[in-house]
Amino acid sequence: MEKHKLSEYTEALSRDGLLVDADGFDDKLIDGLTYDTREMVPGAIFICKGVHFKPEYADDAANAGAAALVGEKRYETSAPFITVTDVRRAMATLSRLFFNDAPRRVTSVGITGTKGKSTAAYYLRAILDDMMRDEGRPDVAVISSIDTYDGVEKFESHLTTPEVVEVYRHFANAEASGISHLVMEVSSQALKYGRTAGIKFDVACFMNIGVDHISPAEHSDFEDYFSSKLKIFDSCRVACVNTDSDFADRIFSYADGKCRVVTFGSHETDDVYCRRIETVDGGILFDVRTPDFEGELEITMPGIFNVSNALAAIAMSHVLGVPEKYVRSGLLRARAGGRMQTYKSADGRAVAIVDYAHNEMSFKALYDSVKVEYPGRKIISVFGCPGGKAYLRRHDLAAAADENCDYIIITEEDSGEEPFDNIARDVAANIEKCDFAIIEDRGEAIRRALTEITDEPRVVLITGKGEETRQKRGTLYVDCPSDVEYTKRTLEEYDRAVLAVN
Repeated sequence: MEKHKLSEYTEALSRDGLLVDADGFDDKLIDGLTYDTREMVPGAIFICKGVHFKPEYADDAANAGAAALVGEKRYETSAPFITVTDVRRAMATLSRLFFNDAPRRVTSVGITGTKGKSTAAYYLRAILDDMMRDEGRPDVAVISSIDTYDGVEKFESHLTTPEVVEVYRHFANAEASGISHLVMEVSSQALKYGRTAGIKFDVACFMNIGVDHISPAEHSDFEDYFSSKLKIFDSCRVACVNTDSDFADRIFSYADGKCRVVTFGSHETDDVYCRRIETVDGGILFDVRTPDFEGELEITMPGIFNVSNALAAIAMSHVLGVPEKYVRSGLLRARAGGRMQTYKSADGRAVAIVDYAHNEMSFKALYDSVKVEYPGRKIISVFGCPGGKAYLRRHDLAAAADENCDYIIITEEDSGEEPFDNIARDVAANIEKCDFAIIEDRGEAIRRALTEITDEPRVVLITGKGEETRQKRGTLYVDCPSDVEYTKRTLEEYDRAVLAVN
């Protein structure tokens, strides 16, 4: 990768109107870019940012051999300091230069929305991977709330969209690995705080909009949340938009004139139009008409709501020029870890569904689908809410579960720096008619939901964590079994107990 001198970074900051002053540095080649002292290498630029930033971090970076520090506030250290007006915008400027504007040379797809981003991303990923393998090319890169893969790095994700330095690094890794496409989820926080700044998405997708992420640490109100989401239209060439979304008129009005728009949904005027949906054993069939082809397609991921996610992937595939056969094969085999993963006891009386559903829209869609696909069963919901953010979920998720379930278990879900008891108390206060229990230990909550609440046929919805193997406690992520592991372990014990009795 081509390296640049420190003076080139100050010049770039100056061109973007961000530079306040820079002094005391040698004009050396820069070997790294980070805001994390654990990732410091000698000759790197260190960025001073974040609500948890402490002055000693600046000293740590300087002592580790930083070529320069960058921040809005000057810290007195042994390393040269570059002062900027806006450190977040500066991060994008520095990243674009350090990674040689890699996003320009990789076909980029950005997906935003309140629900369905992950599944749509994995549908599209499967479709593109089928095409790439036929052409003898590497699988596509992905940045999602589930995992991240860029040809060099592969790991479980903790943020939907990482900071801009990491985003550019993933594009650079993909380019270096010969990967032609990168598919990523783009959160409202990413759009609000410029985590994708400087990237012109070849295709953007706006899935839907609902109330979420309202808190002092995220968005002050729905208007701030919605307007942040709409920013994706400011930086894309073609946008795929769901006509069935709430506030569709406002979405189209904002996009008008900014980019070409391709529509998908249940209206005959849509570019990608779904005419019929039918559930069958092991799958969902639906008729679709696109500008390229029409006919019956099948998805094997449970949940009727996933048809809309599939339509999004079909619309994006149309824009990318993907042949029909890969759309069909990709949708048929696509799986998103932790999304609508279904497990059953040997006697069939206990069904567990593990899903990442974590907001009101996804909860309601899940309940609606379960009532159709599992009629007559008791519905038990196991969920929690994160600490320090998305406060409205504590009301909305409780109200949705209260309306649709027979029993609720409130459990831990990334409590972070907020005591679990506070979160559980807030959730419980919004349950009016449904029996419930508070069980902090997530494994025990899942065990009890599957084995003790009722002997009647039941479906247990275990939401929020999916295949994640860490819980955020305090400021750290602590290793723990995934919901899938907890579920499989419990059902194995259940099956052994039933067999012993019979």
